[in-house]
Amino acid sequence: MLVKHLALGLAVAGALVLPGIAKAESPTIKAIQERGTLLCSGHNGSYFGFVEVNDRNEWKGLDIDLCRAMTTALLGDPEKAQIVPLSWAQRFPALQSGDVDVIIKATGWTMGRDTELGLQFSIPYFFGGAQFMAHGDLGITDAKDLEGGTICVEAGTTIERIAANYLQSLAVEHTMVSYEKASELRAAYLANRCDSFVAWGPFLAVLRATELENPDAHVILNDQLSNEPISAAMRQGDEDFVDFTNWMLAALLIAEEEGITSENVEEMAANPPNPKIARLLGAEPGMGERLGLRDTWAKEMIAAMGNYGEIYHRNLGENSPYKLERGLNNLWSHGGVLYAPQLD
Repeated sequence: MLVKHLALGLAVAGALVLPGIAKAESPTIKAIQERGTLLCSGHNGSYFGFVEVNDRNEWKGLDIDLCRAMTTALLGDPEKAQIVPLSWAQRFPALQSGDVDVIIKATGWTMGRDTELGLQFSIPYFFGGAQFMAHGDLGITDAKDLEGGTICVEAGTTIERIAANYLQSLAVEHTMVSYEKASELRAAYLANRCDSFVAWGPFLAVLRATELENPDAHVILNDQLSNEPISAAMRQGDEDFVDFTNWMLAALLIAEEEGITSENVEEMAANPPNPKIARLLGAEPGMGERLGLRDTWAKEMIAAMGNYGEIYHRNLGENSPYKLERGLNNLWSHGGVLYAPQLD
């Protein structure tokens, strides 16, 4: 009888403990580890600040660095990221067919994509909304002035639908012309084949600051058409991979909150100033087992790529050519909306 009670007690104890320490068994992570590379969505290299190709034919940008951070967490080496060039329209079919493991490509989390395309989304890692840019000599000051005008937009994006709905709500008659590539869209706008250019606000700001000969000759209208949460997209049905992606992003935010950088992460891991940092950096066991990874995955990721703030400033902010203010994309403690779930 004693043995029976002891066995029952161990079984109950195990049932209470196992959900917290059980090793993840993600088929996506298993496939990535067996392949030895993480397949991330790229672009044609012209989505500046997010997914671009530099003069040395190297991928760079916020989305590319997040892919490399994910690769470091999974495989211990950012160079094992493989960027697969995809148009906007190709990205979801490519994910569903297994041509990529994850989409990190300025992709908005929408109800339609979440419920109809068989996708799952991570916690948001960026916030931005659609806006119009117009030629300054047209005297356009807000979207109502676009009556009868021609508006250029990139095909296959949510912005095309958002802009149409917005103008319909204002009863503004217009002609929408879509282009497959951002480079074609820019060329059409600069050739005056359209009166206005509707796109993601951060993209318009980068474009006006860096590519237009006379930035003051173009006005970004104050109309804010949307405020989209930008997230990583994954295939439905692999909850462990979604958990991993969420905690990979959370670890970058927690690192910034706690002042952990690529420069001091080794020192912080060796002498953690509080239990949270000890847990995050693997100085205490358990950080890896819940996700089926090494306890030091977050430390290795931060050492290779930096915290969220370092990644932002390198690609979009003060250390980039674009100098974009963080705004909503700052930590909650600094006036933004980004925050991580609790690391317990």
